[in-house]
Amino acid sequence: MYYVTKELYFPPVEEASYEGILAVGGDLSTERLVLAYKSGIFPWFELDEPILWWSPSERMVVNPQDYKIKKSLRNIINRDIFKITFNQDFEAVITNCQQIQRVGQNGTWITKEMMKAYCKLHKEGFALSVEVWQNEELVGGLYGVDLGTVFCGESMFSKVPNASKVAFVRLIEHLKNKNYRLLDCQVHNDHLEKLGAFEISREAFMKILQG
Repeated sequence: MYYVTKELYFPPVEEASYEGILAVGGDLSTERLVLAYKSGIFPWFELDEPILWWSPSERMVVNPQDYKIKKSLRNIINRDIFKITFNQDFEAVITNCQQIQRVGQNGTWITKEMMKAYCKLHKEGFALSVEVWQNEELVGGLYGVDLGTVFCGESMFSKVPNASKVAFVRLIEHLKNKNYRLLDCQVHNDHLEKLGAFEISREAFMKILQG
């Protein structure tokens, strides 16, 4: 396993462990984070752990150009009960993602250090948020890292039914209109699969990322 030094460098993703861990340590500077995402790597660790850098062998993704919205979700969008904005309150979105209670989870991997780092990424133009409003209240949203042709989703939250689903679909529509090649959802979970995400190999992901 590679131990990160002050040098801005990551080993090839093929050197990741079976679990997907590629490197340990380093920092969450804008420069290192951007290098990581452009290299197919992302940080994921818990409070009081060293920074762990991941590149799993299978990647959960969505192809915006091929994505088909389910009829039930389209009906929800057509009811126009939510207002959608982009980059209007990044800090509120990441704060809600950090604080929201999730079934089966005792805590969150979004530490204060992570929040500070990604807010800085946003201010420097590398991170994007989607906000979902209902009656002027922020009820859902998501955020991630924007690489220009690939968007790397990080987390989403929902305070009312379907809010995060609408944020997800609106993001995909945004990416499709701008001819993005991929929405990277990182690792498999049942919720993402129900929304239409699917797994591809790390090799296939890297070809698209670097294409």
